Amino acid sequence: MSYGDVIKEYIFEDDRPFLSCHASTLELLPDGHVLAAWFGGTKEKAPDVAIWVSRRTDAGWTAPLKVADQDHIPHWNPVLFRRPDGELFLYYKIGTSIEEWETMVMRSSDDGYTWTAPVPLIAGDRGGRGGRGPVKNKPIVLHDGTIAAPASLEPAWDAFVDLSDDGGETWTRSETVPLDRSALTGKGIIQPTLWESEPGVVHMLLRSTEGAIYRSDSQDGGKTWCPAYPTELPNNNSGIDLVKLEYGALALVYNPTRPEPGKHKGPRTPLVLALSRDNGLSWEQELLLDEGEKQYSYPAIVAKGQELYITYTWKRERIAFQRVSLEL
Repeated sequence: MSYGDVIKEYIFEDDRPFLSCHASTLELLPDGHVLAAWFGGTKEKAPDVAIWVSRRTDAGWTAPLKVADQDHIPHWNPVLFRRPDGELFLYYKIGTSIEEWETMVMRSSDDGYTWTAPVPLIAGDRGGRGGRGPVKNKPIVLHDGTIAAPASLEPAWDAFVDLSDDGGETWTRSETVPLDRSALTGKGIIQPTLWESEPGVVHMLLRSTEGAIYRSDSQDGGKTWCPAYPTELPNNNSGIDLVKLEYGALALVYNPTRPEPGKHKGPRTPLVLALSRDNGLSWEQELLLDEGEKQYSYPAIVAKGQELYITYTWKRERIAFQRVSLEL
């Protein structure tokens, strides 16, 4: 594999209707359009932070449109997911702090032009012991039709997976991913990204406080997980995302940096794309996506055929988009 054409765009420029933005997500639509969402407002945690969307058409990106905004409650980490039958879901968190998060969900039957009113994903699930549903990265559909949503808990810094065998109507929580906390210097692991390598064999990579991307594996469709273990990939304690391609390779977007000794956060620059042809055991052909002052972080990635579609935070001022073509 090698990289072909790369297209880079900003979803909006400096005339944005908010001062700050972060935590983008995207989904491909049958007509070739791309739908993206993110949270935006005065700053992260501010009461005016809402969920915004934009659509990439043949004419370019549409103006940002606010789709979820509950007065005086910060909104966080939207996740778009299109079910195989075409139903589109928008998950996001609300709460004055992470410890008070509640997962909300909206639906669209017309690819995001109109949305239902938001409702809690799971009634009564709120706060640091809840955290049900996708926390940053997209759900995946397993070989048997089960939807697996990557989830995590803060302030516990634990990870798990929510599983649904009825199209996302109801959810069953997996066991918490085992983690040897005696070996940690920081809080733990959060924000998994998932893939299935063969029927029932599911894997996750995770953000960590330990200077490395962690991994865990499941042999029973995501119900139970092996103890999380560090990979050779660096991690700056910031979000990552991954997608499995149609021919089995993996594409990972991340910041290849580590915290300085004694610290638990590292630089959120540069941002790179890497590929694996051996189920994530090794990574190669690193492609620089962005770098510079401030941050280029919190990527989201989806794929169709040999085309990769990526969004990420650009200096907390814009959401950047890149389309990368692969050559086999």
